[in-house]
Amino acid sequence: MTEKTSITILFTSDIHGSVLPIHYGTNEYTPVGLAAYATIVEQTRAKNKNVIVLDNGDLIQGTPLITHYMKEHANEKHPMIETMNKINIDASVIGNHEFNYGKDVLTKAVQESNFPWLSANTLNEETKEPFFGTPYKIKHLENGIKVAIIGVTTDYIPNWESPEHIKGIAFSNARDALQTWVDFVREHEQPNLVIASYHGGFERDLETGEQTERKSSENQGYAMCETIEGIDVLLTGHQHRKITGEVHGVPVLQPGKNGERYGKVTIDLEKEHNSWRKTSVTTELCSLNDVSPREDIVSYIQPLEESTQEWLDQPLGHIKGDMTIDNPLDVRKKAHPFISFIQHVQMEASGAPISVTSLLNNESTGFDSVVTMRDVVSNYMYPNTLAVLELSGKDIREAIEQSACYFILDDEGNITVNPEYIEPKPQHYNYDMWEGIDYTIRVSKPFGERLETLTYNGAPIQDEDTFEVVLNNYRASGGGEFDMFPGKPIIKEIQQDTVELIHAYFERFPTVEARTPHNFIVKP
Repeated sequence: MTEKTSITILFTSDIHGSVLPIHYGTNEYTPVGLAAYATIVEQTRAKNKNVIVLDNGDLIQGTPLITHYMKEHANEKHPMIETMNKINIDASVIGNHEFNYGKDVLTKAVQESNFPWLSANTLNEETKEPFFGTPYKIKHLENGIKVAIIGVTTDYIPNWESPEHIKGIAFSNARDALQTWVDFVREHEQPNLVIASYHGGFERDLETGEQTERKSSENQGYAMCETIEGIDVLLTGHQHRKITGEVHGVPVLQPGKNGERYGKVTIDLEKEHNSWRKTSVTTELCSLNDVSPREDIVSYIQPLEESTQEWLDQPLGHIKGDMTIDNPLDVRKKAHPFISFIQHVQMEASGAPISVTSLLNNESTGFDSVVTMRDVVSNYMYPNTLAVLELSGKDIREAIEQSACYFILDDEGNITVNPEYIEPKPQHYNYDMWEGIDYTIRVSKPFGERLETLTYNGAPIQDEDTFEVVLNNYRASGGGEFDMFPGKPIIKEIQQDTVELIHAYFERFPTVEARTPHNFIVKP
């Protein structure tokens, strides 16, 4: 009789600091987070000895819980690491947001982990050895089954991250690194299975193969499946998509964000000539609906959670007038008092006469008459710092043209959002609005020719003019394909993150009047 068995892989990706089943903007129950996922892991291990539990990166940043931890409790062990230690995962992969608080914070998190961090292409700039831990892990299971898990990270990080956060680190091409280590592991370790865990996503339509992204290497999942032999399963993330299926015969998954789904892979094997071979692979995405959080994790996180809730409920200031957001598209088509408020925070902190910012997502609601810290972190959820760049008139023109690609006209001639900014991943944060200059965008014109007027203090801006402009570090580094910004002279850097700057602004101006500068408009 042929000997048969199966193994189960459970994995999360893009947890972004989510532990408890809560939406911090509303404090309402939401079926997300590691506490409930821990229950699933415990139940699965009770049923099957051959279980591998992995995390695919973007773990240690993202919720108010983590923002508060970094501000008030950073000397304690990182709550996301301690939670994963309690779940007893087998490995995690370095994600791009792991670097948001700097290399020292990430290094501390890695040192506190009872599991290895994998990233074959995150390298020491001098030695070219993996900077954090190891490229792969071998997991020995029951019945002599040997599984290799190889981790790689999107190599586009230098295009987003503050240079000092990644000083001394090089990011080699993720696809090439995976090819190298799959070949190495197959030859030297001779595992029964190779699992690739890639903090990155797909650059092509999974069914047609049509290119969906202009960036050269941010997402390479399709190319990995198409060109690398020897991968049994490819686990992905970064794009926050919900994907399950096959690409070029390779089973693939991506489980969204915050633990709203977790990935489950079931691999059936049978023994042939004293060697295990896979006979089938089943992939699925599972929700945490009706799953009770594990009590020990809830108990562990509760003191920090209570401290976070107290911090979130602190009133910071008052708004005179209306700064609420009803329609995100309208906010992006003409000047709005909430956006103007963020611009003035940036100008006040930097001294720059021109400011650039975004409405970061479509869930932002703006500010009511009383503003709490919960309102601030709900509207500004990234730990961005600021930079002041010296830009030419040509740079500004090109940047506004890049933002103008966000819009298209529908069949009735109405302004709507370009689908490229919605699928495969929402990127509303890659549309910028400017203050300190006046401009008009005409959507009916071709891409690259939409800027109709552009003036500063009433005078047309010339290509050779120069200006000091404040913007967040993500954009200043070229994030969002704003290729005109990298390499420009840096006049000043403000190392406080924007949440801190907003807090400081309210301390200086306890009551802020809602004002609309009417400095730009987007027309059909």
